Formats: sequence, structure tokens, C-alpha cells
Amino acid sequence: MKIRLVMLGKTRRNELRALIDDYLARLRHFTPVEASELRQAEALARLKTEPTAVWVLLDAGGREFGSEEFAKWLAELRDRGVREILFLCGGAEGFPPSWRNQTRERLSLGRLTLSHELARAVLAEQLYRAFALLAGHPYPK
Repeated sequence: MKIRLVMLGKTRRNELRALIDDYLARLRHFTPVEASELRQAEALARLKTEPTAVWVLLDAGGREFGSEEFAKWLAELRDRGVREILFLCGGAEGFPPSWRNQTRERLSLGRLTLSHELARAVLAEQLYRAFALLAGHPYPK
């Protein structure tokens, strides 16, 4: 199952960019990963995805998971034959309303307010943690 992070705007803080890159590199040991930073929301329409792709919007009002629940949810999608998951991350101003119409799922990283750059790092870490859990890797302990 391929994981794609689609982020509106650039991650400007070097330390957060390094953290995101580190977790994505670790995640690549378990599954293919791609990250894209889009300048404009309209570029989303040009993304080519698998027909069965699940689009997940990071949204404060979305579903909340514990780490093990998140891993189980990803495993269920994989087992149902989903070949690609797109995680859509808004910029500093959030996300355009048009993104909401293109998503089947909404995911909350918790009730705390996070900067958009920090939310990207948290998502990358949780994706790595989920796949490590599914693989029986010792990291999550």
C-alpha cells in the first residue's frame, strides 16, 4: 500500500523538515511513500492516484485514533485492497473547502491545536509507528 502526503505550502522550518524526512525514510522500510508540497490548492486536481485510493483530510473535527487503533485502521484498508492512501495536510490558513469535497475520511491528530508544520511531523511519526506496530517492530514499545 502506497502512502502519499500531500501538503499545501512549504515546510519552512528546517528542523521540522528534517524530522518529517527522517520518519518518511524509516516508513519506506515498510511501504512506498511519497510526499508532495503544493503551492496552490488547484494542483490537487492534477494528482494522479489509484482508482481505489482513499483520500484522508487532516481536520480537527475528524476521527481520533490511538496509535494502535490507527495501525489497525490502516491494516483494514490494506486488507480491503486499498493500494494508495493520500493524506491531505492544509497550510497555515488550513485547507481550501474544495479539499473537503474530495475526501472520504477526516483524521484528527488530537484536540490540541498544532501548527501545520508540526502536524505534518506528527503524522509522519504516527504513520511510521503504525507500520512498525503492524510489522512487529520493537519501536512502538
